[in-house]
Amino acid sequence: MITLQKINSLENETLEKLGFSWHTDSDGSKYVSDELVQITQDEAEAYYEATNTIYDMYVEAAEYVIENDLFFDLGIPFNLVDMIKKSWQSDVHWHIYGRFDLCGGIDAQPIKLIEFNADTPTSLFETALLQWALLKENEMDDSKQFNNVYEAIKNNFKRLITLFDDTDTFDEHYDGWKILFSSIAGNDEEEATTKLLQQIATDAGFNTSFDYLGNVHFDETGIYDSDENKYEYWFKLYPWEDIATDEPELATTLTNMMQNQEAIILNPAYTLLFQSKGMLKILSDLFPDSPYLLKTSYEPLEGIKQVEKTVFGREGANTKIIDSNGDIVTQKDGEYDNYKKVYQEYVEFPKDSEGNKYQAGVFFAYEACGLSFRKGGEIMDNMSKFVGHVID
Repeated sequence: MITLQKINSLENETLEKLGFSWHTDSDGSKYVSDELVQITQDEAEAYYEATNTIYDMYVEAAEYVIENDLFFDLGIPFNLVDMIKKSWQSDVHWHIYGRFDLCGGIDAQPIKLIEFNADTPTSLFETALLQWALLKENEMDDSKQFNNVYEAIKNNFKRLITLFDDTDTFDEHYDGWKILFSSIAGNDEEEATTKLLQQIATDAGFNTSFDYLGNVHFDETGIYDSDENKYEYWFKLYPWEDIATDEPELATTLTNMMQNQEAIILNPAYTLLFQSKGMLKILSDLFPDSPYLLKTSYEPLEGIKQVEKTVFGREGANTKIIDSNGDIVTQKDGEYDNYKKVYQEYVEFPKDSEGNKYQAGVFFAYEACGLSFRKGGEIMDNMSKFVGHVID
């Protein structure tokens, strides 16, 4: 059973001053819960250990996919394969951050991997900043959280230069390189998240700028903002699979640019391997005895309750829960139905006293660095609520 602690919520005006404008859902309800999930120190450490172990398995699985040319199985667009291979082969293409979605971890329930949002994960702003602000608002000890997201991502930006575990050597290697940050115009959440990452990189010591994706100029000599300033690094909060399908000319240009060593793109192209839910099947095959993995297949599983997912998709869209007889229990429609499907063994999310279900999210930036929760129903969707936590 999930144990909750009631708190004073942050007023909308306060949230907007923090840059958080998406505080109210379409039905008028608050997106950020006025309760915190209580966890123990042992549970926090278990989330930390599980996430680090799972990431290591992803790295091994990605190497397996590349060596055995399994890109088609994962639904990877053909025009990104060369870029994925190139980014995987060089340490300069550093994975800045991602978020694991997990089931369990509360009241001795085993932790199970649901999926990995490795390329363009949401809830960064909420996890890194709002959880901390909620503790401050309620005069609670801000050390009572598993939340080091800001500092962890800052150190990962430094590793773009040092390529070492030890980020204290950053100043010895840094020579004023610049990072351009981009999101699509008109999306407040994505813009605020991108600008938060820009601020983190600035705090790390980089020269940074922001420009909307539609204003950025690309050619094989590099990446330029609307004022024709050239950048060595480009962070885009825009999915790799959408670049492949909606902007194929850009995919070709970026591939050639990478081959010419004119720019480094963040998150790297190889994170699309991690992002694909087809990797859940690869992991299931490679690590059948892992306590963190659920059985997953490209074909429906026989005789068990399961979840059908598309290899690419967000916010629960095009997800079905199917019972052991093959009948659909519940489903969410969406725009991703043309993607390949995977079938994952069903597992029950922990619930609170009112029956609401909770999915844990753990951010990863070189190591597991921050926990938060989503509250919702059987399928977590865009109406699920953000819930912070406190270590009791």
